[in-house]
Amino acid sequence: MAGHEVIVRPFSDVHRMGNKVVATLLHDPTVEGLDVALYMDGSASMEDEYGPRGVLAKLAPVKNLVEPQMRWMLEYLASKDRDGNVRVAYWATGDGSQLEEVGSLSAAQAKDFRFPGPRFYGKATVMLPVLRDFVAHMKQQVPQGARRGLAVIITDSQLSDGNDVRAYATQVAKEIAAGRLPRMSFVFVGVGDQVDEEQMEEISHETYPGVGHLWCHRIADRMEEMAELVAVLVDETMTVAAGGTVYDEQGKVLKAYEGRLPAVLEFEVPATCKAFTLEVAGQRFTQPIPEEHEDEDHHDEEEPQPARAPAPAPSRKHGGHRH
Repeated sequence: MAGHEVIVRPFSDVHRMGNKVVATLLHDPTVEGLDVALYMDGSASMEDEYGPRGVLAKLAPVKNLVEPQMRWMLEYLASKDRDGNVRVAYWATGDGSQLEEVGSLSAAQAKDFRFPGPRFYGKATVMLPVLRDFVAHMKQQVPQGARRGLAVIITDSQLSDGNDVRAYATQVAKEIAAGRLPRMSFVFVGVGDQVDEEQMEEISHETYPGVGHLWCHRIADRMEEMAELVAVLVDETMTVAAGGTVYDEQGKVLKAYEGRLPAVLEFEVPATCKAFTLEVAGQRFTQPIPEEHEDEDHHDEEEPQPARAPAPAPSRKHGGHRH
């Protein structure tokens, strides 16, 4: 029978014991089909954080405070992304409204990738182009399998276009509610004492009909705290309120989970039940239930078998995806 069992992502293992089913999650299903982008502030106020360039860099060792944080964040975010590649760009460059695309980077590339800062530091901090860029990116990625978007946006100063950002976010929420865009989340992180916390709160506390919150925000006192703070926020955004519901083939609720899903789901099913469906964050995953093996219930009736060395336990990696 084992050769005919079909295990569907995000499950790694499913067993039936009588009317009880035990299903192990391969990873957190709230990130199934997740497409991630990271936008780093490239305005003039960030110049000191990247350290001197050109002739000045040759006069003394360059201390780039941003680069190690970018590498750490990218490794983490790549572990969440559906194909392991994160879209990266500097924003607020040039006249303050331009983006300088870095590229699509994997965790392996991030380990030693150079982040010297944008070519042209910006004269203002205009965020609307970031949102437009991410929405356009998601529209391109949906046919490729993206089901949800996450944009991480870092800034160290006050936004020049807070009202425009709020108006555009309202339009994005309407498109999501109407099903014309996939669900999106924006993680907005301010660094240092020049950020406008009141402005960030006005943007982040907005709730939208049929969508709820699009934003979450936090402020790091120092650049060295940025990466860890981003990881915490992303984790909270993706999983804390997710919960999940398990249904049988007729749509009857078998079990409801509130808050974070456990790594192993256990629930009772009717004797005739051949499959179950897990619904998480608006996504549904239907898993056929493998038949119970005869030898699990009838050991006493079997002929004695020669002793065999136990097979090595399978190696499963959960640590990178569950927190």
